Amino acid sequence: MDAKRLFGTDGIRGLANRDLTAELALNVSVAAAHILVEQIGDPTGNRPKAIVGSDSRASGEFLEAAVVAGLTSAGVDVYRVGVLPTPAIAYLVGESGADLGVMLSASHNPMPDNGIKLFARGGGKLDDAIEDQIQARMSEPWERPTGRGVGRVIDDKDAANRYIEHLLSTINQKLAGLKVVVDCANGAASFVAPETLRRAGAEVIAVANTPNGWNINDGVGSTHLDFLKAEVKKNNADLGIAHDGDADRCLAVDADGNEVDGDQIIAILAAGLNARAELPNSTVVATVMSNLGFFKAMQTSGIKVEVTSVGDRYVLEKLLADDLVLGGEQSGHVIYRKFANTGDGILTALLLLQELKRSNKSLKEAAAIMQKFPQVLINVRNVAKERLESSTVIKEAVDKFESELKGEGRVLLRASGTEPLVRVMVEASTDTLASSVATELAELVKRELGS
Repeated sequence: MDAKRLFGTDGIRGLANRDLTAELALNVSVAAAHILVEQIGDPTGNRPKAIVGSDSRASGEFLEAAVVAGLTSAGVDVYRVGVLPTPAIAYLVGESGADLGVMLSASHNPMPDNGIKLFARGGGKLDDAIEDQIQARMSEPWERPTGRGVGRVIDDKDAANRYIEHLLSTINQKLAGLKVVVDCANGAASFVAPETLRRAGAEVIAVANTPNGWNINDGVGSTHLDFLKAEVKKNNADLGIAHDGDADRCLAVDADGNEVDGDQIIAILAAGLNARAELPNSTVVATVMSNLGFFKAMQTSGIKVEVTSVGDRYVLEKLLADDLVLGGEQSGHVIYRKFANTGDGILTALLLLQELKRSNKSLKEAAAIMQKFPQVLINVRNVAKERLESSTVIKEAVDKFESELKGEGRVLLRASGTEPLVRVMVEASTDTLASSVATELAELVKRELGS
């Protein structure tokens, strides 16, 4: 973990019980509670309220216990909702008027990892300043409340149903006639996603929906689409939907087994909304990692693209600042601000399926709105990623290659916010060219930033 800053682009993340320990979870929770108690609590018993949930990882069990202990010991009432998607926690915080949400999940990461995601009042992710305050106050001395000052724990058994009802309330186009395979990644979507799609009218075949604490993201889900491709073909389905471990992502597979990524999904949704005059200022928000083909497709459709750093929190900030409604990432984080203020994989699936029904197009036909440029991504590990921005040698190499690509390609080097690596991404007119440039730059990064 980064010793300088505990929080990455999506909360705190690391190897559970090694980097992310029960002690750390407890200390983070206590520090967050102190800030809440100071803002909200008073001697009459008006205690802050927190929603706590997790994905299906076994390590979430001891981390949840630590978070609950930290919050309640510092005077916060905890509503424990169990295994639910990350966007469900965001929704429930806003719906219940809670002051804090805590989601224990490492999203698409392998099972041994876990993470802590914090949500502010209203359901938005905490901004950097609040995260820094929490980190700064983790070791401060404090006076522990006693008696009636201690927080209580309430098991909220109706939380999943309220979230499903919220999702269903967004629908204005029934999904009858669509046969869908939904890959739940043996994660937090395992019950909620199939149930929601069925109640929306689709014929649903649920796969990877039997979590056991260890099988989350194990060869399934949005980062392992081969499993879904096979299931779509085997079941002669119209399409497949893939979520990650905490269901804030949605990727898709068409009937022929072709992958449909977040850029393509956003392009489909943006074009539909714009045609119905439901896309404010004919503008959508994407990140620097979006495919060059996305930008060209939006230009052809008369839609402007605002670009942010990687991370759905930054997409949301731009949506809020400019009063826009749709944005997201190539990875499948899609925010539709009319109904959510974080990436919601199940909501995204509902929006996509409704768009297919309205247009009477197959997913393959709809996804043809965008022609993807060949893209090569190389993760360069064991390098000093913090020196990336200051390296003039790397900057000069990037400038040279971008000049040679002449607008028909793109180069992006980025230090990961959640892992100890530098991502080298190159887009070009051919796979061979993209691969050649990416490999050369990756070797340069190893030489210049290697320890």
